[in-house]
Amino acid sequence: MAFSDAQLLRVYLRAVKEAVLVSRQVFTNQDGSQGVLYLVSSDTDLDQAQLTTIYQRRWKVEKYHKSLKQNASMGKMLTTQANHFFAVLLAYGKLEVLKLKWGIGHFRLKAQVYAVGVKAMFQQLAQLSA
Repeated sequence: MAFSDAQLLRVYLRAVKEAVLVSRQVFTNQDGSQGVLYLVSSDTDLDQAQLTTIYQRRWKVEKYHKSLKQNASMGKMLTTQANHFFAVLLAYGKLEVLKLKWGIGHFRLKAQVYAVGVKAMFQQLAQLSA
């Protein structure tokens, strides 16, 4: 069932007792292709703007989790590794401080830090071989 981006639908799903609110958003990707995002909420009193605002805030949390997993190695953590988890949060905090200071994202910061580290390693190896 297709509906416009401005339209909110109140629907009932078999597996859910109460009605849910569904919104459709069409967007254009960087490569020019189009994508469709369906937003769903159990709060049927929301309007389109409120539902969109909630999902924009939630997306920031998703970006936070992605960065924790990919840039601070949280994805490799086992449940018993509390020390690693603490280090992950510290690394994320440092990335946030650097992001604000330099105005660049976590992924670019990580690449730059690796490049500096690799350069220093090769300089050290050159000194050791001389």
